[in-house]
Formats: sequence, C-alpha cells, structure tokens
Amino acid sequence: MDVSMAHAISAFAAAVVVLGSAAGIGLIGYKAMDAIARQPEAANDIRSTMIVIAALIEGLAFFAVVVAILAIYA
Repeated sequence: MDVSMAHAISAFAAAVVVLGSAAGIGLIGYKAMDAIARQPEAANDIRSTMIVIAALIEGLAFFAVVVAILAIYA
C-alpha cells in the first residue's frame, strides 16, 4: 500500500470517528433533555450522567485522532 494512501485512510478513519462521536454526543443531549422533561425531579442525576457519558465519548474521539496522527507520521 502506498504511503499517501495510508495517510488518507488514517485521516478518513479519524474523520469518521469524530463525526460519530459528535452524533453520539448530540443524541445523548437530546435524550437527556427528553428525560428531564419527563421527570424534572431527576434532572440533577440525569445531567451528571449525561456529562460523564459525553466526556467518555469525547475521550474516545481524542484517542482516535491521536492514533490517526501517529499513523500518519510514523
């Protein structure tokens, strides 16, 4: 496989992961707001869980970008 092709595949993979994580975080926000609207008394628990899950997904996106950058420059 050509080196430039490997770079393109790495960049594409990073882009897919970042777009997937953005969609996942958007879905989490949507579902959390829906849950808070249904049960306002549980808003604090739902919000804290939403933040933890969003942070985990964001960490996965950062990890994928770092791996892609390492694959490009290695």
